[in-house]
Order: sequence, then structure tokens, then C-alpha cells
Amino acid sequence: MLELIVGVVLAIVLFLIVVGVIFTYNFLVSLRARVDNAWSQIDVQLKRRVDLIPNLIETVKGYAKFEKSVLVQVTNARTSMMSATSAKEKADANNMLTGALKSLFAVAEAYPALKANENFISLQEELSSTENKIAYARQFYNDSVMSWNTAILQFPTNLIAGIVGMSKQKDYFGVSEAERAVVKADFSDLSK
Repeated sequence: MLELIVGVVLAIVLFLIVVGVIFTYNFLVSLRARVDNAWSQIDVQLKRRVDLIPNLIETVKGYAKFEKSVLVQVTNARTSMMSATSAKEKADANNMLTGALKSLFAVAEAYPALKANENFISLQEELSSTENKIAYARQFYNDSVMSWNTAILQFPTNLIAGIVGMSKQKDYFGVSEAERAVVKADFSDLSK
């Protein structure tokens, strides 16, 4: 009789362990899918912004003839964004593009006719809207990454994550120091 009770208890314990492993695995899969989805949302908004930039550059070219270096900077940043493949590369390229666009809009302040151009205003509003969407998507992505990284580090989830090959932490989509800096426009060349 004692052997039967021990056998039943062991079977129940084994069953609970298997159910726990299955639940933990499915939990990890769900978190990974959330991180991937969040990244996809960022990627869509980054693509949208990249697609708006050629129109912006064409609009600005006619007015800001003396600001070719800023236009080259924006073009190079856009090219970097388009060629980036990993999340880290895209985050770095995004930070570079954001800085270049800030410089472009700061320079545009010196051209009243450009600031009044309807196409420029429309593009500026589109980019501003897209920047807000990127910020929201970035926040959602970073929250999802935090949940993922926390889950794979906590016990006993870390054991299951290690066994099934899901123990790699994800990178946050951070803000660079350059993006935090205030853009200073230099209009000294305009007086020449």
C-alpha cells in the first residue's frame, strides 16, 4: 500500500513538473513573439520615415542652396538606415538619422520662404507624426524586451530558457547621446 501511495505521489509530482515546463516554455515563446512584433512595429515606422526623406530633401534643395553638407548628412543617414539589418544597426542608424533631421530643421529656420512652403510644412508634420509613432513603438519594444530579459534571468524560467536555447537577452532600442544633445544651428555662413 505504501508503495502505491509513493508511486501516485511521484506520478503527480512528475506530472506537475511536466506541466510547469510546458507552461514556462509557452510563456517564453509568447514573450519572444511579443518582442518580435514590437520590433516589427518599429521597423514599419522607420521605413515610413525613410520613405519621406527624399521628398523632404527635394523640397529643401531649392531653398537651402548653401546647406549642402546638411543635405549630404541626411542622405548618408538615410542610406545607413536602409542598409541596416540588425536591431542594433537600425537603432544606431536611427539615432544618426534623427540627429541629421534635427540639423536640417534647425537650418530650415533661416529660410522663411521654406518654412512657409506647404509641401515642406506637410512633410514636416508627417515626419513629426512618424517620430511620435516611433517613440511609442520604441517604448512598447523596450517594455517587451524588459519582460523577456527579466523572464530569462528569473528562476526557474532561466533553467527552461537555457535548456531550450532561449537564454539570449535582447537589446533595448536606446537613445544615443547625440540624440539627447540640443542642436545648434550655425548661420554664420549665410552672411558671406
